[in-house]
Amino acid sequence: MTDDPLGPLDPDFAVAFKRDVRRPPCQLYLVSPLDVAGSFPDRLARALDAGPVAAFQFRVKDINQHEATALAEPLQRICADRDVAFIVNDSIALAKRLGADGVHLGQEDGDPREARSELGPQAQIGVTCHDSRHLAMAAGEAGADYVAFGSFFPTTTKEVKHHAEPVILSWWAALFELPCVAIGGITPANAAPLVAAGADFIAVSHAVWGGDEASAVQNFNAILAR
Repeated sequence: MTDDPLGPLDPDFAVAFKRDVRRPPCQLYLVSPLDVAGSFPDRLARALDAGPVAAFQFRVKDINQHEATALAEPLQRICADRDVAFIVNDSIALAKRLGADGVHLGQEDGDPREARSELGPQAQIGVTCHDSRHLAMAAGEAGADYVAFGSFFPTTTKEVKHHAEPVILSWWAALFELPCVAIGGITPANAAPLVAAGADFIAVSHAVWGGDEASAVQNFNAILAR
């Protein structure tokens, strides 16, 4: 557990969000590779047609908003046609420009309150919380719609600075209704313990886009259906 000196939390927060209903089955959350040009729209369509996917996160780096918008729009249409939430990584401004379903914020990417103000009450706002219970509670208190824990396993998608253990998912699921996402190096071979621990979503990238995307989605959904 990481103890983050962010100041006191509302003592009523845990009570207000205490879990008192059965959680729905864990769902699949796809995160894009950094290169979404070329044939990637066709790959995304194949992935989404292969089995249930709850959300797709558009994650690109080091390009301006005009370029990002041009890349995002066909992917956003593919998601909309299949009733898959389209979430923008890092940028509240890009999410607003696209009219996206939501935004996923890292710890340095803005405050959920700012995102809510800019994107409106229906937007889905997620926050990266690494391996920190305190960051997750603070995100929930600030109005996030979900919190993300990880990395659970080694990953080549991004530099790993924080390693989470499955127990944090169990702790969160036992106390809070707010959904939690497990992320980081997840494959069909290692996903089951995270699902069993209480993840509401498993977020995956390379395990899908690094090979045959349709087969990967089918394999993940076979795990989630158990």
